[in-house]
Amino acid sequence: MTERARKTPGRRTLLGAAVLGTAALGLPAAAQAAERGRGHGGGHGSLRDLPVPTVIGHRGASGYRPEHTLGSYQLALDLGAHIVEQDLVPTKDGHLVCRHENDITGTTDVADHPEFAGRKTTKSIDGVSYTGWFTEDFTLAELKTLRATERIPGNRPDNTLYDGRWTIPTFEEVLRWAEKEGRKRSKPVWLYVETKHPSYFRGLGLGLEEPLARLLRRYGRDRRNSPLILQSFEPGSVQRLARLVDTPRIVLLSGPKERPWDFVESGDPRTVADLVKPAGLKWLASFAQGIGPTLDLVIPKDSSGRLTTPTTLVRDAHAKGLLLHPYTLRNENSFLPADFRRGTDPNAYGDVFGAYAAYLATGIDGIFADHPDTALLAAADHAGR
Repeated sequence: MTERARKTPGRRTLLGAAVLGTAALGLPAAAQAAERGRGHGGGHGSLRDLPVPTVIGHRGASGYRPEHTLGSYQLALDLGAHIVEQDLVPTKDGHLVCRHENDITGTTDVADHPEFAGRKTTKSIDGVSYTGWFTEDFTLAELKTLRATERIPGNRPDNTLYDGRWTIPTFEEVLRWAEKEGRKRSKPVWLYVETKHPSYFRGLGLGLEEPLARLLRRYGRDRRNSPLILQSFEPGSVQRLARLVDTPRIVLLSGPKERPWDFVESGDPRTVADLVKPAGLKWLASFAQGIGPTLDLVIPKDSSGRLTTPTTLVRDAHAKGLLLHPYTLRNENSFLPADFRRGTDPNAYGDVFGAYAAYLATGIDGIFADHPDTALLAAADHAGR
């Protein structure tokens, strides 16, 4: 039976299918061996010792819980994700907290707090205007009075069950959580940490890299073999981090016509299309160990949203010694390529296993996933071929 011909499983089936690690998945012995042994070698904790394909819990298990909460991170780990992702933004008093954006309007109950009504404002961030509430206008103590909510309740109404259950975690809290869970599992818990809008925050006197590096040193995650990957859409932020710590680093890449915001500010004319050419990849490899491209840079879509022919990016990046961890695959129809959507409900699950098969066949080293259990099953399918 082909991947596309398989009957699409329901949400409950997928969530129950992957529990703690690959053995709990009931994978065939060959697939379990592949899970253990398909890394690139190196010592314990080495970046290149991660399973291939690596399953990265995008903002935790954000398909099932409000993103960037300890509940989302815990579920991603319990489902077997190889790495759990955090995005970092600062508070007014310089603490690093985990939010995908500094605009917390849609991910917290801040609008329900009359004491903060006067904090609502309009800002330009990386050239885009936003109106709402922003982390840099709150102290950590103030932020801790808020509760996290589901970012896209229209797509994921079931996740709203957990609205209000968790606060915004600090990155230090996540590091402590990872230490505790690592001791419980007798192996390191890998984290994938992004600096968000670093040039913008540096302009406010709230630079991200220095306090992040201090925390990494404090918790022993500042070395080349540390179980943590740093990432940013701004190459300059990755370069700055490379001067501060030896922790592995990834440069994120958006659409081909886009320019990293630090390039915009410095007048660097290069676009992402330039960075994915051999010369650009060679430059990235001088300070990073990999790239995190949008999936469209791996397999573009046509005007109808269907997948076309893969680009040469995987081959070209591997030729420069770079890993590829593209983003992001989600189970719902509205987020899938058109050829893998099933039925008319945009929020129903489509043929996500078919989509995984197409992307994994390109040779990528890992993938960001909102539903880590689904990704692990797809990785096992791929390893068993």
